[in-house]
Amino acid sequence: MKRLLGYSNLITLLILSVVMAILPLVLPNNYQVSVMIFVALFTILTIGLSLLMGYAGQISLGHAVFYGMGGYLTGILATRWSLPPILAMFLAAAITGGIAYFVAIPILRLRGNYLAMATLGLNVIFTLFLTQQTDWTGGPNGLGSIPKLSLGGWVVKTDVQMYYVAWFITLVILALSLNIVNSRFGRALRSIHSSQIAAEMLGVDAAHYKVAVFSLGAVYASIAGSLYVFWIGLISPSVVSINLSVELVVMVAIGGLASVWGAIFGAAAVTLLTEVLRNVLPQLLSGASGEQEIIAFGLILMIVMIFLPEGLTTGSLLRYRRWRADRQALKELGVAPHA
Repeated sequence: MKRLLGYSNLITLLILSVVMAILPLVLPNNYQVSVMIFVALFTILTIGLSLLMGYAGQISLGHAVFYGMGGYLTGILATRWSLPPILAMFLAAAITGGIAYFVAIPILRLRGNYLAMATLGLNVIFTLFLTQQTDWTGGPNGLGSIPKLSLGGWVVKTDVQMYYVAWFITLVILALSLNIVNSRFGRALRSIHSSQIAAEMLGVDAAHYKVAVFSLGAVYASIAGSLYVFWIGLISPSVVSINLSVELVVMVAIGGLASVWGAIFGAAAVTLLTEVLRNVLPQLLSGASGEQEIIAFGLILMIVMIFLPEGLTTGSLLRYRRWRADRQALKELGVAPHA
């Protein structure tokens, strides 16, 4: 793991672990703790989407489908079939990954705008399915009475306990994903992103890798969905709306399309921005709702993709490295660099 992670990633991961362990002790109330739980869940979602979009170059506007699928499957398995919560979570992740695998085989044959529209269609179909299948999903009212996450005799009852569980799983997924992007699998994804034709000529099975990373992102999303329902105790179709899929794309764009570390920054930035918009928009626009919120996210996405296509974190880092390289080159030429 050390070889694949690298010393810098390993040290950063350790520092982040310490910071996240201390953070609940300094947060003033449960509201801030709840916001940080959402940041953890969205980080898991954003990491999976970053692997798909940033590294493999495959657009997805329906990632919320697998978040909802994991949540609903976990709720059904835990309530209707009375499975232990931890078993329901892992079984839901396996089922979601399997469904994503078979969905990805035909859908990833599309490219560009066609792929984006197909994944958007998945979100619409899934939302309609949840609304109409009242016997299994509870229809528009959703599925409730979902038990708390438990392991043996230990039950996750408080927000602080869920915070530590969510961030522990987030850090594990973060470490796993850093290993993936630095492995042969990650190099294959980057080659497909650069040029699928060239990658296939060099022997890379592009179809296999695209389906695999799509399924992996779905498993990540399912785990996040399971944590959500164990924490909130219910789930409804509104949770997995198209708005969430758009927000996730914005998170990836802000953090950096091909940046696992940027997923944390993107998730935190958009989550905090969402809280601000929900409080500010109703004051600025009478009767403002989710429609205005998604317009705001669309504008943010456009601005970021035009001026910082690498994302705020990756783009800023690249600009800093270019600035350092230019200064070094000027020094070697004997020219005094400008500040």
